[in-house]
Amino acid sequence: MNRIPFGQSGLDVSEVAIGCMRIARMEPDAIDHFVRTAMDRGINFFDHADIYGRGACEEVFAASVKRLNIPRETMFLQSKCGIRAGFFDFSKAHILDSVDRILGRLNTPYLDCLLLHRPDALMEPEEVAEAFSELQAAGKVRHFGVSNFNPGQIELLQAACAQPLQANQLQLSLMHTGMIDRGLTVNMRHENSLDRDGGVLDYCRLKRITVQAWSPFQYGFFKGVFMDSPKFPKLNAVMDRMGEKYGMTKTGLAIAWIQRHPAQIQSVLGTTNAGRVNEVADACTKRLSREDWYELYRAAGNILP
Repeated sequence: MNRIPFGQSGLDVSEVAIGCMRIARMEPDAIDHFVRTAMDRGINFFDHADIYGRGACEEVFAASVKRLNIPRETMFLQSKCGIRAGFFDFSKAHILDSVDRILGRLNTPYLDCLLLHRPDALMEPEEVAEAFSELQAAGKVRHFGVSNFNPGQIELLQAACAQPLQANQLQLSLMHTGMIDRGLTVNMRHENSLDRDGGVLDYCRLKRITVQAWSPFQYGFFKGVFMDSPKFPKLNAVMDRMGEKYGMTKTGLAIAWIQRHPAQIQSVLGTTNAGRVNEVADACTKRLSREDWYELYRAAGNILP
């Protein structure tokens, strides 16, 4: 598994992360096989959130790690907080309490990274900064980041925080390419030229913030997987041909398309299928040509000027 820099931390991490949003539904043996497969393929970065399974996903993951006897130092554990029932909460009290609960469920003394999960309109940056500093001083969190933030929101928070924000988790897939579209249709009167994120991809590259791509197989907002969907015949026909050319499955190809971008994006897999983990790991050993990357982009319904 290829390694990429994690923000400005000086750490290198696997270019693919395992998203643990759905693992609470799995049987213990299946979770063990899933986690073991990821580790064996060099994917040791596991992404959690306190709302995943209402905490159950973190609990079953910790139970699996214990059964498998995986040393803590061999894993990179990330979790997120800030989403509550009907509102967002970046208050110092909530962040501190959330982390304590996360650590308890994950059965670990520290998180490698904590992300703030979706922007809170009532965020007070200085209050968040106090929480971050206390968590770091106590050894509970080593690095910090955000999820679904635009550049202005990051700048506002970073101005108050002593700790560099290392990651920004954003939705990206072949069928959700907003971060890329705008840069290809500058100054055009076209839907793709609309600025919906403040140029967040270029901003993160300039600031050395790792972009983590969530839902790399989905279209829309959790509307479904685009591979083999009858809604996207042209894209799937091209993916069939590309898969044969490169010797990879559509699952692998969807990740290879993201990994081909020079921003060194980290893909967060939401699958619970160990076989798909292997498909992705195999695909990460291959590199799409520039021509094929653009053909897939066009096949997804995008235009070029």
